[in-house]
Amino acid sequence: MSRDANGASDTGTEGTARSGIAVRYGNFLFHHRNAIFPVVLFGLLFAFRPVYLRGSERLDMWLDAAGFLVALTGQALRVAVIGYAYIIRGGKNQRVYAEDLVTGGFFAHSRNPLYVGNLLVLLGLFLIHNNPWVYALGIPFFVTGYAAIVAAEEAFLRGKFGAAYDAYARDVPRWLPRLRGLRESVAGMRFNWRRVVLKEYGSTFAWTAGAVALLAVETLVHHTYDERAGRLALLWVCLALLTAAWGTVRYLKKSRRLRAAAPGG
Repeated sequence: MSRDANGASDTGTEGTARSGIAVRYGNFLFHHRNAIFPVVLFGLLFAFRPVYLRGSERLDMWLDAAGFLVALTGQALRVAVIGYAYIIRGGKNQRVYAEDLVTGGFFAHSRNPLYVGNLLVLLGLFLIHNNPWVYALGIPFFVTGYAAIVAAEEAFLRGKFGAAYDAYARDVPRWLPRLRGLRESVAGMRFNWRRVVLKEYGSTFAWTAGAVALLAVETLVHHTYDERAGRLALLWVCLALLTAAWGTVRYLKKSRRLRAAAPGG
């Protein structure tokens, strides 16, 4: 019997077979994730009607606020990880790939902090939507999907870095960050804001604009436009501001007026 850093155990051929299936599924998702994940997410959110918590608009406003807070927590985690120590998750030719084993910054406390951030953003959107079918279908799909991608990445990293990766995996949790010693891990590291903006502006716009759109849909499902004209107007303004910010950063990036700082700079 073997046991990994998170306490999971496998036995013999059965465990090897499960691992092989997970790796194959993870490689498939990694290759197609930029198409599959958005299609599944938007399919779920717009195929089912948003639901007020216990049928109360007032209670649901608190749930919406909680959803935004959870999603913002996920985004903040991604910002911190990318700002201090960036790891290339795009692979090479849409396949799992890594040139170096990154173990510094937040990666000294979680092996997959970016994926934890992604899952928190998704959970936040599900809370805003609050349809039981979205929870029932979306949470298992995305948790299983990211777990499979991690299995594929771990198989690659173990094959390339061998004992160094095994030692890293023994010392660092796969998912939930271990916060003890975090300040020491980032001490002396310079935060790269330009890299954060360039890497995160698109995904940040996608989920924030999606959240605003969800709030608008939720409002129109339960009320007429005239009944909530003021709230809807505010949401349109927010969407316009988000779009303008996205367009500005995209222009600065494409025109090369905004570039990531050199490592350590």
